[in-house]
Amino acid sequence: MPTSLLNRWLPGTALCSALLLSTLAAQASNDFLAHVESPDTLSLRPLDQTLTRLAPDADPRVLRLAARALSCADPDAERLAVIDFSLPSTEPRLWVFDLQHRQLLFEELVSHGQGSGNAMAETFSNTPESHQSSLGLFRTMNSYYGRNGYSLRLEGLEEGVNDLAYQRAIVMHGADYVSEDFIEQTGRLGRSHGCPAVRKEVTYPLIDSLKEDQYLFTYYPDPEWLANSDFFRCDRDEAQLALN
Repeated sequence: MPTSLLNRWLPGTALCSALLLSTLAAQASNDFLAHVESPDTLSLRPLDQTLTRLAPDADPRVLRLAARALSCADPDAERLAVIDFSLPSTEPRLWVFDLQHRQLLFEELVSHGQGSGNAMAETFSNTPESHQSSLGLFRTMNSYYGRNGYSLRLEGLEEGVNDLAYQRAIVMHGADYVSEDFIEQTGRLGRSHGCPAVRKEVTYPLIDSLKEDQYLFTYYPDPEWLANSDFFRCDRDEAQLALN
């Protein structure tokens, strides 16, 4: 929210408190990302380097987080999709990787939920009927035909963060509101009820590339999630066990 609007709603000390919390949150996120891209971390993660080479337009810090999460969940996974919700919906922010053959399969537009924001997604939740997108690591399930056509069920793997995705019917599907034409008309993509919707033209091949026990990682610089996700800490937990 612009500062001018904040001033209307948050007088005096409330405004100062809100700005302070925002600054602290941003700093916590930056500190965590700085640790992720440290030389010691990079030298231990060849998958980071592969993803960065295949998708040079993606933020390498986000790809490193995705690689870390996948290594914790399933080091032998064949496919990985990454969504960077810190980017506006007008930019490609979905990448699908074939890890076996070391290929970038898709670089695409993708929508976020109506409750998450307008052109920029800013709010995320695990709450039913919130129409918000969720963060974190998902395992893909089966494809099916539903009210949005060909779709892909998702299983959220992070308790309290995205583990209600299946119950919320958060799925990947195609949508007419995900297109360059829609962006030209409205200045943003259309928004879903929390689902990562993609262009109609790529729905079938993209879903087929990801269905059945592959992975989707969705990112936003949320300090609480970055600090607490088990999928960013499993390597340190294992190292500590080895020392004991």
